[in-house]
Amino acid sequence: MANYIITGGAGFLGSNLVRRLLADGHSVTVFDSLVTGRRENIEGLEGDLEFVEGDIRDTAALLELFASKAFESVFHLAALPSVRFSFENPQEAHDVNATGTLNVLAVARAVGCSRVVFASSCALYGDETPPPISENASVKPLSPYAAQKLASESYCVLYTQFLGVPSVALRFFNIYGPRQDPASEYAAVVPKFLTCLLAGEAPVVFGDGEQTRDFVFVEDAVSALVLASSSLKAPGKVVNIGSGVETSINHLAGLAVSAAEVEVEIRHAPAVPGEVRRSCADITLARNVLNFNPETTLEDGLKKTLDFLTMLI
Repeated sequence: MANYIITGGAGFLGSNLVRRLLADGHSVTVFDSLVTGRRENIEGLEGDLEFVEGDIRDTAALLELFASKAFESVFHLAALPSVRFSFENPQEAHDVNATGTLNVLAVARAVGCSRVVFASSCALYGDETPPPISENASVKPLSPYAAQKLASESYCVLYTQFLGVPSVALRFFNIYGPRQDPASEYAAVVPKFLTCLLAGEAPVVFGDGEQTRDFVFVEDAVSALVLASSSLKAPGKVVNIGSGVETSINHLAGLAVSAAEVEVEIRHAPAVPGEVRRSCADITLARNVLNFNPETTLEDGLKKTLDFLTMLI
């Protein structure tokens, strides 16, 4: 049994990681401000779980927690994950997404933590590299959020090389699955589509629907995090995490309709200005460095997500 900290552990990805670590018999401490996370995401779970409400901008609170026991690894998932919010509130977004990451790394160094695994984003690639996109592709952040993730990655690499904190950054593509909030103003496309269908409404596709994304099921994303926490090759690396499959939004909508077993006609709305046209991960490095192998097809992942949403009705 090992002890783990998860910042942002009450959020979508974090709460799924909590379940995996507890199922594996580990001790988990969640540190979350509950700004975007939800306490109910981790309530009632069996196992050695502690919840601490706090903000990663509070270095004193972080230091107190990190020094409280010997933690094997820190999974740093806490963030304000919204491009729109980062434009509307760039300073606050920077304080959480960039300075917050620096705080986590600094405190991990102070207490001698053995590994930091950071959740980054494919958003920093911009829209100039045709898929599949490798980690060697040029980066062109098109939002403060993406720039903040890029700065955080750089800190992870520097702390690995020069400051004695082995760290790895995972560039996640489009994660979906249970406990992803469909009611959020910034909700992702999968829960939006599925909740519309469960309500008997047709999902809305923006533009011509031929824009593409790489959809990775949350259980596969969690597996990548766990693998990154122990891989001897991972420290100092930046690694794409996706399914490696390029899927158009039109195709996604069709699969969602089939999964929901309803008959509706997809609605179209004007394209979103500045939207990335094509996105798909080259996951060769993830396979080689982490031994990562996504196991869930989009069809199966949609069914699992739909079953979860149905239970909430």
